[in-house]
Amino acid sequence: MTTQRRVVITEFGPPQVMTLRSGDLPAPGAGEVCVRQTAIGFNFIDIYQRRGAYPLDLPTGLGFEAAGVVEAVGPDVTDVTPGDRVATMNAGVGAYADRRNVPAAKLVRLPDGVGDETAAALLFKGMTAQYLLRKTHAVQAGDLLLVHSAAGGVGQILTRWATALGATVIGTTGSPAKRDAALAAGCAAVIDLNDDWPKAFLEATGGAKARVVYDAVGKDTLLQSLDCAAPFGLVVSYGAASGPSPAIDPELLNKKGCLFLTRPSVFPHNADPATFRANAADLFDAIGRGHVAVDIGARFPLDRVVEAHEAAEARAVTGAIVLVP
Repeated sequence: MTTQRRVVITEFGPPQVMTLRSGDLPAPGAGEVCVRQTAIGFNFIDIYQRRGAYPLDLPTGLGFEAAGVVEAVGPDVTDVTPGDRVATMNAGVGAYADRRNVPAAKLVRLPDGVGDETAAALLFKGMTAQYLLRKTHAVQAGDLLLVHSAAGGVGQILTRWATALGATVIGTTGSPAKRDAALAAGCAAVIDLNDDWPKAFLEATGGAKARVVYDAVGKDTLLQSLDCAAPFGLVVSYGAASGPSPAIDPELLNKKGCLFLTRPSVFPHNADPATFRANAADLFDAIGRGHVAVDIGARFPLDRVVEAHEAAEARAVTGAIVLVP
C-alpha cells in the first residue's frame, strides 16, 4: 500500500473549498499503472468544475493532466514498465495528486526531448490546439484567424502553431498588460477586448474577416465573434472563460454570412487510445520542430493549490500554471 496526497472538494464554490488529504493508495489493478507525478497541469476547466459550472459527483478530485514516472504496473499491462516517463490527459478527474492509479490506455510515453513540466503544461492545452488546427479546421497557409485569449495557455500554443503553418493570426487579450505575450507568440496584431474590438479587428486586417474565429471566452464575445467571421467562415466556441455562451438562433448564422458554428472539446477527439497517442505524437513533433513552446508563467506547490486558482481567476498569470507535488 502506497500513501497518496490529493486535492478533494466536497462542495462547489471558491478556491477555499479545495483541501489536501492524505490516504492509502491501493496497488494498481488490472490494466492500471501507478504513476508518481512530478508535474501537474492547470486548466480553466478545473475552475469551472470547482465552481460547479460543469458539475461533478461529490466528493471529487480535480485536474486532468499530469506527467511523471511509472512506479508499478497492474496485471495485463504490457506497454509500459516501471521507470518509464509518461503523461496522461484523459484518465478522469483527479490529477491534483502526488501519486495516482490510471488506466495504461490513457498514458502516452514522453520522448526524451519533452520534459515533465513541459508535458504537464502542454498536453491538455497542446492537444486542444492540435484538434482545433487539424480536425475542427485544417489550417492552411494564408488563412486569416482570430484567436481570443491569445496570451493564455491554449491561445499562445494555438497562435504559435498556426503561424508556423503559414496562417496570419490576429489575437485578443483581456488587458493591455498581456499584449507583449500575444505578440511574442506570433500575433500579427493584438486587440484589447475592453475596446470596440470588432471594429479594431477590421481595422487591423484592412477590412478582411477571419476564415476561423477561435473563441474561448464565451458569453462576453461569441455574438460579436460572428461579426468577425468571413462569409462561409467558421466560429469555434471551445471555452467559456466569461461564462456560458448565449443561445444562438440558426437563422442568425445565415444572416451573418452562412456561417458555421461548432462547440468541440478535447476528450472526444482523443477517446480512442490509438488516436490519442497519434495526436500526441503530432504535438510532440511540433514541439521538436519549435512550432510549439510553453511559457510557464507560475509554479505552485500542491499544498498551495488555492493560491494557484486565485491567481488564475484574477488573470494574474500570463502563460501556463504548473502544480508541483
